[in-house]
Amino acid sequence: MNIKLVGGAALGLASMLVLSSCGGSGGGTGTPAESGKASAAAGQVTLKMVAADYGDGPGAANSGDNFWKEVVAGFEQANPNIKVQVTVINWNDIDKQVATMIQNGQVPDILQTGDYAGFVKDDLLYKVDEVLSPNVSGDVLGKFADLGKVDGTGYGIPFVSSARSLFYNTDLFKKAGIAEPPKTWDELKAAAEKLKKAGVSQPFGFPLGQEEAQGESFSWFLGNGGGYKDASDKWVINSTQNVETFTYLKGLVDAGLTTPNPGTKDRKTVWEDFAAGKVGMVNGGPMAMPIFDKGVAKDNYAVAPIPGKTGPLTTTVGVADWIMAFNKNGHAAEIKKFLDFFYTGDAAQKIVDNYKLLPVTTSGIQKLSGDEKLKPFLDALPNASLYPLKDPKWSEVNTQIKQTIGGAVKDPAKTLGELQKFAEAG
Repeated sequence: MNIKLVGGAALGLASMLVLSSCGGSGGGTGTPAESGKASAAAGQVTLKMVAADYGDGPGAANSGDNFWKEVVAGFEQANPNIKVQVTVINWNDIDKQVATMIQNGQVPDILQTGDYAGFVKDDLLYKVDEVLSPNVSGDVLGKFADLGKVDGTGYGIPFVSSARSLFYNTDLFKKAGIAEPPKTWDELKAAAEKLKKAGVSQPFGFPLGQEEAQGESFSWFLGNGGGYKDASDKWVINSTQNVETFTYLKGLVDAGLTTPNPGTKDRKTVWEDFAAGKVGMVNGGPMAMPIFDKGVAKDNYAVAPIPGKTGPLTTTVGVADWIMAFNKNGHAAEIKKFLDFFYTGDAAQKIVDNYKLLPVTTSGIQKLSGDEKLKPFLDALPNASLYPLKDPKWSEVNTQIKQTIGGAVKDPAKTLGELQKFAEAG
């Protein structure tokens, strides 16, 4: 979800693709003010939406462009007086470019990305009950609905969810003489050493690039009783447990048991290497499976709990991505119609089908109860550990983690200490 569940977790103005006009560049029909005048003259309202791309980018069959084009077409047919222009941007650029849009006064009506709380402190968002009908909000999983609240008021609407597990290549395990997936860090290191001896170039896939470094790191922190915040809501990024965790990981990297230069590698790249049979083990969510199913590893991988220091994780990383509605343009009624259409129609199911991301509604989860491939992730959701999304500072800290935490495999104490200072500042 960033899904990356968080996802994890992400917006490029220069490459804007306006779906309602079947693609193009530049952001469509001009400035929001100009578009508003044109819409008013035509008796229509035009909603501007920005969304992250869960697919393989522009031109791909599973691109976000194609997904939203289909959703918008159905909505506009049912609501001819409301037009929706969707700009789809890749996860690596979305956070920075949304910030640029807002600074320039080009505030969208709807944003779908990995975080929402940073906009709450600036009073930019509608409350959930202003843009979502009670029957829809009541169907959202309680844990994720609560995560969308700041000081008891809902601002973030869960979009999709995910959880993390360990994927391993059963053929490579057999070749290396490994009988079962590792349960502890010592077992993981031993398995990685056997895989390396068997000629596997990346025994453990270890992406710490900007795409979702915060999720990969969180998975490891949880395995040693660590995390980003403690039970009293204090930042603990440079805790003893977290420094010890990255000291262990540094040992794996130094021994050549992981992806080389992990701080420069995004998860999609490492997942593609797993699909190609170059990686023995890798952490991931159900959204990795469409990538794996395209490669030589298609029928040769299995799923297990992520190993912790002394045993498998009892709580894994859970990720929720979000939709939020901005209040600047005054389109609450039209936004509500669009969001109700999205959540009560078949669009949410198409996300599962296209991207193997998990629903955020009780009804959606019930529909998937018989899917054996998704079962390990569905079972992990209720007890998953989530990012500290309610903290308005998380958006900035998350970006800083993505950009710098890769350095922790070289100097754990220094890198995590600098992140701690950043989180505590201001």
